[in-house]
Amino acid sequence: MKLKRLLAPKFWRIARKHFTWAISPIPGPHRKFECIPLGVILRDILKLAETRKEAKKIVKRGEILVDQRVRKEIGFPVGVFDTISIPRIKKHYRVVPFSNGLKLVEIDENESKVKVCKIVNKSKVKKGKIQLHLNDGRNILLEENGFKTGDSLLIELPSQKILKHIKLEKGNLAMVVKGSNIGKIVRIKEIIPGKFKQPSKVICEHEGKTIEILKEHLVVIGEKEPLIKVIE
Repeated sequence: MKLKRLLAPKFWRIARKHFTWAISPIPGPHRKFECIPLGVILRDILKLAETRKEAKKIVKRGEILVDQRVRKEIGFPVGVFDTISIPRIKKHYRVVPFSNGLKLVEIDENESKVKVCKIVNKSKVKKGKIQLHLNDGRNILLEENGFKTGDSLLIELPSQKILKHIKLEKGNLAMVVKGSNIGKIVRIKEIIPGKFKQPSKVICEHEGKTIEILKEHLVVIGEKEPLIKVIE
């Protein structure tokens, strides 16, 4: 599917007037305009390629890892908290939300091997097991059922081993990943359950001020401190 450059999000940082078409995200774990195509990251953000053709060659050679797995499509969608590793130049990055959309922050090799994911749903499967559905399209199968929708998991990459369970509860830290407050790190003060058609909301504190955030716009990232690097 083609995408005109004028319709692409500003945080992609692509030139809009020199060419008509942009690299379009392929179907994957993130929505079309809530991600950055891998080719755009290489060519327009990191400047590791000058053209689409050069970016495609780098990706096809298997030189780029997303969440510690080789990806060979320049349109592969990279989204919130995904990690990008380029072993050849020993560089690692994490995609994080900021006021204008998404950006990359440089991280070390150890950071590139962990990720925070939000539990967006869960279901029962055969033999009484619980399947957790995460915000990046992952599914994790467990024997226990101590996890709630809205909680987060710190997982090891690429094994998906759960390293820590972070609850959506008062006092914990969260990051706003959508909406007008995107990119802010907030402290949870109160959780207001949804009623009828009213969505669940979370009362948070940010820089001494109280703000109200939709529950679906938050990802819990730690208790006293963030478990991953999310700011430069």
